[in-house]
Amino acid sequence: MFNYLDFEKPVADLEGKILELKKLSESGEAVDVGDEVARLEKRAQDALRDAYKNLTPWQKVQVARHPDRPHCLDYVRALFTDFTPLAGDRAFGEDQAMVAGFARFRGESVAVLGLEKGNDTQTRLKHNFGSARPEGYRKAVRVMELADRFGIPVVSLVDTAGAYPGIGAEERGQAEAIATSTSACLGLKVPNVAVVIGEGGSGGAIAIAVANKVYMLEHAIYSVISPEGAASILWRDTTRSKDAATSMKITAQDLLELKIIDGIIAEPLGGAHRSPEVVIKATGDQIAKGFAELAATPIDYREHRREKFLAMGRNL
Repeated sequence: MFNYLDFEKPVADLEGKILELKKLSESGEAVDVGDEVARLEKRAQDALRDAYKNLTPWQKVQVARHPDRPHCLDYVRALFTDFTPLAGDRAFGEDQAMVAGFARFRGESVAVLGLEKGNDTQTRLKHNFGSARPEGYRKAVRVMELADRFGIPVVSLVDTAGAYPGIGAEERGQAEAIATSTSACLGLKVPNVAVVIGEGGSGGAIAIAVANKVYMLEHAIYSVISPEGAASILWRDTTRSKDAATSMKITAQDLLELKIIDGIIAEPLGGAHRSPEVVIKATGDQIAKGFAELAATPIDYREHRREKFLAMGRNL
């Protein structure tokens, strides 16, 4: 059984009935439930299709935050081989929210950056729910500098509600660390590809996502602030988060239209959490395609990035 979202209630009811019938069949009672299960499974698929046909921006926020959605380390384990993580920023300490290291992607060396939320209470606490501290961004800069020195492309996997806003993080220079990481992305002489796999929140996301190619999963979100934060600032009322989500243009479809991102990676029916293997493979294919497109025409990757981001918003 999945963790169902509010708008998935019809699907939850049907799949609950299917589970009950299957348990009844497995109990040893002489009851033939095959036909009824097949009928309910078809109804459940139709209900799921209807639910995901025209998701509102707020519903996409819920899907992007789904607790069972595959996270950064799931992608790292499936897409990369020989992954060697690096720890520490050589100034203060280690940050578990930021995953950074070197690996092989389809036979080629790459540097990997990512923000990991965790999958259960223990890992969420360990990774600080995906909200990196200054040392995490300084670790990312360290890896980018190494990648640049040795001519290794960079892959970023973004999934964070934003950088950690705690007092300690601010005392250790959170804003400067984010700015330096963003600058390091812009200054890379090697190609970089970024994928927003869940939430892309504020400067905490952009710090590793200023890339030659930026992609988003179909139900991911990417914004300068969370809908709750925007509602709190604009209306002093967090219950208007749905209005904020609609106004902010945070969905992959909106951002592709606005030319903020370069492409959308389709998710399985019902979201990435229903078929993680499928969406992870599709993400790997898109990353490979992005690097292939960049390699097809020799360009100055720094200048390409500069022109790409300077052009945003100019011709709207």
